This record gives sequence, structure tokens and C-alpha cells, in this order.
Amino acid sequence: MASIFSRIVAGEIPAHKIAENEDFLAFLDAFPIAQGHTLVIPKKEVDYIFDLDDRLYTGLFAFAKTIVPALEKSVPCLRIGVSVIGLEVPHVHVHLLPLNSMADADFTHKIKTSQEELATLAEKIRSNLAQ
Repeated sequence: MASIFSRIVAGEIPAHKIAENEDFLAFLDAFPIAQGHTLVIPKKEVDYIFDLDDRLYTGLFAFAKTIVPALEKSVPCLRIGVSVIGLEVPHVHVHLLPLNSMADADFTHKIKTSQEELATLAEKIRSNLAQ
């Protein structure tokens, strides 16, 4: 059975997309721990990050790096943190987390946000990608 992320890639499940290319997709987390919490995934479904071939592994982080300046322009933060945990969805994903303190990286605390707020923020981040 395809992961929820593979279903997003296939267009079966909607997502607030930030950027994509042939191999990778970035979208806002539907259950964020911080405003702007973004997930970056390879489109190829692989469960464990260290099972990615070298091209996808390095490409994933290079693609994620292109999202960071737009996030920094869109969401007030001291920096963008990176987390790879890999237990909650069996599909490699990198969390880009706008951080102002270590407490902002607490995955047990979700913030409440509406679909409209996510859509507006995604548009803002996308507009800052073009700059």
C-alpha cells in the first residue's frame, strides 16, 4: 500500500505544495509543530533515509536547501532547523522547522492551524522562492 506521501505525490490527497521537481516535493506539514513547518520528500517511496541511493540522498538535502531562504523570508525565526526521524510515515521525509528556541522542535506539541492559513502561508513561501 502506498504511503500517504506517495498518495500526495500522485495527487490522490491534497497538500499545500511549496515546490517540486522531477524527484522531490516540498509541502507544508498538515499537523505542524511550528508555523511554516515544511516536509521535503523524494517522490520515490523509500522508507529509511539511509536506504536512498547517493543521488537521491544528496539531492534531497540540496532541494531542501533551496526552500530555506523562502521560509526565512516568510516566517519570523532565528533559523531553520532540520530533523529526520522517519518513524511516523514509512516514506523518507526531512522536516524544515522555523525555530526561535529549542522548545519549537518539540514534536509532541502541534499548533492549531486552518486549511486557509496553510494555503495563505504556502502562497507566501512560494512567492518568496521566486525572489
